[in-house]
Amino acid sequence: MSYIRAILDRIVLVAGVIAASCVPGFIAQYRQRLGGQLDQVLLDLAPFQEIANQFHHGNLRELISHHLASSDQTFHREGAAVQAMLDSTEHLRAAVQALDTDLFHQLVYLLKGGLDPLIAHATWDIFTPSFNLTAESVVFAAALGILIWLLFLAVWLSCARLFTRRGTG
Repeated sequence: MSYIRAILDRIVLVAGVIAASCVPGFIAQYRQRLGGQLDQVLLDLAPFQEIANQFHHGNLRELISHHLASSDQTFHREGAAVQAMLDSTEHLRAAVQALDTDLFHQLVYLLKGGLDPLIAHATWDIFTPSFNLTAESVVFAAALGILIWLLFLAVWLSCARLFTRRGTG
């Protein structure tokens, strides 16, 4: 039985380190997708910003208010769409800024609710496992891999004690 545990022990350790080393790559790809969405919404807002520059002293919110105050439903809905793009821009900028930090703080931000499920799903759909060879990524992979390994050992030893007690009891 100890031979099986020894083999599983090493497999779990190596698999844990390899799996953990993919996390920084996923975060990098998530950040790229997030940045791409921000770039796109800024491009989409640019024509409206030009109109705001010409007629509303450069104030996009004033342009949106003008649209929303219109009795013309098409014009009103266009104002709501521009407002949604502006809200999206603010949300995406905040997320990009929050992820402009070290790996540990990126992970904490994402785990505390900063992870957008739609962007994460889209990132996962095209995720290509990659290994970042920065010191930060290597330390992260080793630490998380060892944590996974220690969790495996704790479960294994707990089960072994449980079965040993039942066998002698």
